[in-house]
Amino acid sequence: TMEIISFLLVIILFNTKGSLARCLPACSCVDDRHGRSLVCMEDGAFGAIPENLPGDLTKIRIEKSHFTEIPRGAFSITKLLENLWLNFNDITVINSKGLEGLGNLSELRLQGNKLRSVPWTAFEDTPVLKILDLKHNQLDVLPEHALKFLPGLTYLDLSFNRLTVISKEVFQNWPLYQKLQNMEEREAMASGPNVVLALHDNAWLCDCRLKGFVEFILSLSPPIILMNSYLTCSGPDFKAGKFFHEIELQACVKPAVTTTTANVSRPLGSNVTLQCVAKARPDPAVWWTYGLKIIRGFPGRNIHFKVAEDTIKSILVIPSVRMADHGVYTCTAVNFIGNSSANVLLDVQSAVSSQSPHLPGFPGAPSAGDENVFIDIRINKQTVRGISIEWFAALEHPSETWFTIHFGRSGTAKKETTYIGPGIHSYSVSDLMPATKYEICVTLKNQVPRPGQCIVFVTGSDITEMEQREKLIHIVVVVLAMVLAVPIGMYACTTDTKFACLEVIMKTWKNRQRESSSSGAEHDRQGTFDSLQAASDEGLVNKDSSEERKVRRRSEDWHHKGKSEHSRVTAGLY
Repeated sequence: TMEIISFLLVIILFNTKGSLARCLPACSCVDDRHGRSLVCMEDGAFGAIPENLPGDLTKIRIEKSHFTEIPRGAFSITKLLENLWLNFNDITVINSKGLEGLGNLSELRLQGNKLRSVPWTAFEDTPVLKILDLKHNQLDVLPEHALKFLPGLTYLDLSFNRLTVISKEVFQNWPLYQKLQNMEEREAMASGPNVVLALHDNAWLCDCRLKGFVEFILSLSPPIILMNSYLTCSGPDFKAGKFFHEIELQACVKPAVTTTTANVSRPLGSNVTLQCVAKARPDPAVWWTYGLKIIRGFPGRNIHFKVAEDTIKSILVIPSVRMADHGVYTCTAVNFIGNSSANVLLDVQSAVSSQSPHLPGFPGAPSAGDENVFIDIRINKQTVRGISIEWFAALEHPSETWFTIHFGRSGTAKKETTYIGPGIHSYSVSDLMPATKYEICVTLKNQVPRPGQCIVFVTGSDITEMEQREKLIHIVVVVLAMVLAVPIGMYACTTDTKFACLEVIMKTWKNRQRESSSSGAEHDRQGTFDSLQAASDEGLVNKDSSEERKVRRRSEDWHHKGKSEHSRVTAGLY
């Protein structure tokens, strides 16, 4: 009998030494009635999670090792693991399969790491998890389905993170919460232990986005309890430090932008102040644009300040306004629900003349300088569903003169207007409809187009898919080039005039050019009328009478004798 006892003691001692021998360096292994534990507390013991972990562990505690990642299958060989403590490391990333093989895990503690997000789908591999400790991390987002794979969780600690706004749906999608809501109060109280939530010491932003979550917190009752029920607001400033039960939040609203006036008229060189007011919940981002550019480095000041809880006032100051500053300024406000904008037209009055550009639809008599300005407009490019135009203007002050583009279907009184700043002499139109007659005009400043200041063109019908895409829509130019404003006494050819007038205009214009003492720039443009061309698309443009067809043939014969530049322009259109 003594021999048998001695033999058993030798076997136990041998197995104990073998187990201790399989413990990792800088760690200790402990066997007790709960199983085998690995404890590694030495500072900087590992640079990564060890790969040679004993497979019979039921508890692992590795702290202060400063590794940064939980890679895929990091603990897949420890299938008996029930408790995993990885506190006070530098973990920033958890692989979506980092908890693979941990079907028996009931406790996971990740306190004091640097997690900014968690792959919540990773908890599909931990179906019996009851305790999840994530306090003292850097979490700033909690997705709506974060708790979907944690049906048995009874302790969740998200305190001391950076959460600002979360939805009440996060908890309403939680299977455990849904189960408790469907049970009677007494039955829920008797069903098991309390469910503890720790959500304090986060940067809660108490605006309309937090409304549902605040209502959820205030509605909690056992068996769900808060570790600290006095949750406080960190912002906005006028609510900072207040408890959830002290505030009342309203529903979110998309922005609505208004301006004190739609038109501002100021003399050249004066200071201009443009204002807009944006009402929204939550507070919107507000900015000013001029043309297609956001005003950032503008030589002035762009000031935003709150005038009420849901109202922001924006002021744009433009010092010493120039003619180049003339145009439409847009104030835009955006929050996560939507956006809104309002326009202000700045009318800069010239110091030379009190006559300023007028709003579309309210033209004034043009100044003498405008009467004598020559502008040549032409289509210079055709794309799949659009065209580009360019124009030349003989201006005394090109750095101060702006233009207006008027574009729309031919025959409609109202056209879309686009303001073009000084120094720009081209414009593109896209998304044209097939089989449509369009009209595009370029005017000086903000004048309304007069007869003879526009190009009229017709888009062709869609062709079969077998043909090349670049020929999907063809442009038939009714009038390619047009004189918008010419010296007094000259004519302007339009679609309403006969093409026979071209020869008369050419002779008159060339005679005036020889007699004029104008600058060389105008002499360089003597070939402008050589670019004139006419055509029609049967079925889209009214057929000419026989007399008009004869006139057109004569005009076409004249064109064939034109310069080679004309041939290149024409070839580019078809």
